[in-house]
Amino acid sequence: MLGIGKLATKVFGTPNDRKIKATRPLVEKVNALEPEFQKLSDEEIKSKTLELAERAKGGESLDDLLPEAFANCREAAVRSLGLRAFDTQLMGGIFLHQGNISEMKTGEGKTLVATFPAYLNALTGKGVHIVTVNDYLARRDAEWMSQVYGALGMTTGCVYPQQPDAEKRDAYAADITYSTNNELGFDYLRDNMKGDLREMYQRDHNFAIVDEVDSILIDEARTPLIISGPAQDRSDLYVAIDALIPDLTDEHFSIEEKSRQVTFTDEGNDYLEEHLHARGILPEGQSLYDPESTTVVHHVNQGLRAHKLFTKDKDYIVRDNQIVLIDEFTGRMMAGRRLSDGLHQAIEAKEGCNIQPENVTLAQVTFQNYFRLYDKLAGMTGTAATEAEEFSEIYGLGVVEVPTNRPIARIDEDDAVYRTAREKYEAIAEEIQKAHEKGQPILVGTTSIEKSELLSNMLKQADVKHNVLNARQHEQEAQIVADAGKLGAVTIATNMAGRGTDIKLGGNVEFAIMEAIAANPEGDHAEIRAKIEEEHKADEQAVKDAGGLYVLATERHESRRIDNQLRGRSGRQGDPGRSSFFLSLEDDLMRIFGSERLDKVLSTLGMKEGEAIIHPWVNKSLERAQAKVEGRNFDIRKQLLKFDDVMNEQRKVIFTQRRDIMKAEDISEIAQDMRQEVIGDLVEHYMPPKTYADQWDTEGLYAACIEKLGIDVPVIEWAQEEGVDDEVMQERLEEASDQMMAEKAESFGPEAMRMIEKQILLQTIDTKWREHLLTLEHLRSVVGFRGYAQRDPLNEYKNESFQLFEGMLDGLREDVTKTLSAIRAMTEEEQQQMALEMQAREASLAAPAAADAAPAAEEPAAPAAANFVEDDPSTWGDPGRNEPCPCGSGKKFKHCHGRLV
Repeated sequence: MLGIGKLATKVFGTPNDRKIKATRPLVEKVNALEPEFQKLSDEEIKSKTLELAERAKGGESLDDLLPEAFANCREAAVRSLGLRAFDTQLMGGIFLHQGNISEMKTGEGKTLVATFPAYLNALTGKGVHIVTVNDYLARRDAEWMSQVYGALGMTTGCVYPQQPDAEKRDAYAADITYSTNNELGFDYLRDNMKGDLREMYQRDHNFAIVDEVDSILIDEARTPLIISGPAQDRSDLYVAIDALIPDLTDEHFSIEEKSRQVTFTDEGNDYLEEHLHARGILPEGQSLYDPESTTVVHHVNQGLRAHKLFTKDKDYIVRDNQIVLIDEFTGRMMAGRRLSDGLHQAIEAKEGCNIQPENVTLAQVTFQNYFRLYDKLAGMTGTAATEAEEFSEIYGLGVVEVPTNRPIARIDEDDAVYRTAREKYEAIAEEIQKAHEKGQPILVGTTSIEKSELLSNMLKQADVKHNVLNARQHEQEAQIVADAGKLGAVTIATNMAGRGTDIKLGGNVEFAIMEAIAANPEGDHAEIRAKIEEEHKADEQAVKDAGGLYVLATERHESRRIDNQLRGRSGRQGDPGRSSFFLSLEDDLMRIFGSERLDKVLSTLGMKEGEAIIHPWVNKSLERAQAKVEGRNFDIRKQLLKFDDVMNEQRKVIFTQRRDIMKAEDISEIAQDMRQEVIGDLVEHYMPPKTYADQWDTEGLYAACIEKLGIDVPVIEWAQEEGVDDEVMQERLEEASDQMMAEKAESFGPEAMRMIEKQILLQTIDTKWREHLLTLEHLRSVVGFRGYAQRDPLNEYKNESFQLFEGMLDGLREDVTKTLSAIRAMTEEEQQQMALEMQAREASLAAPAAADAAPAAEEPAAPAAANFVEDDPSTWGDPGRNEPCPCGSGKKFKHCHGRLV
């Protein structure tokens, strides 16, 4: 008998079925228009784009334009790529346009799907961003799909790291821009550190389509993007602390594997205190519990984490004497990415690498808050349904499962559970040999480099030819994946998320053609293609006869999505295939989530060596464990986001203010308002309201006016006049201050003064914001302890961060006023001297060779500092205002390179 829920589903269909059904009339409209668009010439297709764009700008909704736009795009794809989109691909495109996540299985052509909503939304002229997980995919997709956009009369750009400025600006100005999530986020932060609107890259955040959306918006959302600058060097401290850690025993610390935390026990703290005193790291008489010991305690904790939680060749590898992190979700190296809070330096000390200086945060943003900037967001992936709640709650994205073009023919077997890891790997090696012998290609998924290499060594001993794809073979990635479907191929991969290249049965024919043409560029390309395509048909059939691609996973991942991504590599486009998971009670997930009970059951059953338990109940039990972990990770991300949202509100205010200042031609009014608020605060402080004249601190006010406003006025005498109160004093000070700034503006010239005000305001905002970020980091690290006092850490953080923000704005007004009051125009003599220096510098740049040959006319007062670079202030060191300038001119720094104007 059917349950009520199942009965209702049978009658009304699932919500997903109803969404699919609702798109069918739109798909039929697009199909009905196909004959009409097939008749158009190539130029008429481009003209159609111009017509649709005009209609969009004239107020016609994109929903109304959708059938014609999709029909035009489909025809352009057929002509430029020879690919005609299936109805299911059109459905996927409709859901993306509506701001959903289209869950489409591997091999369903997601790259082509994105062109439809991207083209439709680019008609508004506001630009569309298509986001991929790595630079290779961004370049490949941009190059490949630009043929479609080009046929439609649209421009395509690709953004990548270390891109020349002009090229990057053009890429962002294009109708459709391909990029990675990291590069988009970093460019957003860089833009908001610029001093001129013309230097900014990004336009409006109009519409983004995120490929591998679960990888980007969930897996990578735990780590914020941070732009940082170097802080003081503490290499000796890291090395000294690192020498202590290997001597610790199990009684000195405890590890919580579920939450990846490690803490010192009381015995550990006593041991540390004794040895830190002995090595002179902790001063005599100072305890680890004293407030002054915070820094040492922090570094000792990071040293312990580096040794006990981070494993070489799993979490990172050592390459060229540097620590390179490995992405736990994709198995890729993350070159240039560093762990914060001194943890990266602790790992460098552990491995004996060069210790890079710690960094201070200059700007940061989380992926959650960056992608929520877009007016409309959409995503594509093969696996999103298990995280539908998180997508809906955090991003407001619905998840729609798009049906496959052909029914799935893959056989998914129940998990096989062995008692020990040794038994499991022996069974895996045997299974690989069986598949290999009958010619069935097999893809083996492992969770770490170490495990992929262990299996590789076992296969070498068994003389089984195979490929290994992990962070070490990162460069050959596309080729290895393309070959994974060949007859008898054995491929071991650390993770298959976002690999981009399809595994096609018989091998990837396009790769084979490109290789053949590269080897024989003079040959007849059409003949080469025809020959390889014919051979491929026979290879493809042979692989199908052998059972298709066999996906064998060696472990369950924390997340069901990662398992489904691996499984989904087999059975693309209705191909035959098979998948199975081989597990052991010693696997991380099994060990952490109650394998002891299962071990007792297996012992009672009297399982023999090498035997496995295979039952649907085991699968259900494992999926429940995975769901628990996913739920816990979601809670962690949600909590992180709540804290980041507090900072995000402040970040929006600061970034909006910066942009408004850069847009404004004249910000003298803003500067004047700031000055008047500072004057108001000073008068209120030294002449509190409702107090008598003999209670005023007029001497303090006089000194403050000179220091903070740069005006020398008879405040003390004014205060003694009859009828003068705080309001009259404020009016007089404002008048004197305005007059002084008007005289400055006259001496500089109005245009120069406007530029000076703008630059000083922007520089001060940036400095204050950096200091504020650091303060918030410290607040965040201690606010958790408020929970012990029965106070909500989030509310405490909100209240205190708001107070800090108000304090930062007060300090900003004061600093801007003080700096503007202190600037002065150069005297004629100084201008002449500067002109002479500029001429001399230009002459030396114009004739560097002649300078070597000719004797020096005059020795500089002092040699230039080592590594001094004229246009790079970071090489100037940190000289005081009155110290000699590091350029070697002999002048004081404030009169030379440290001059404000």
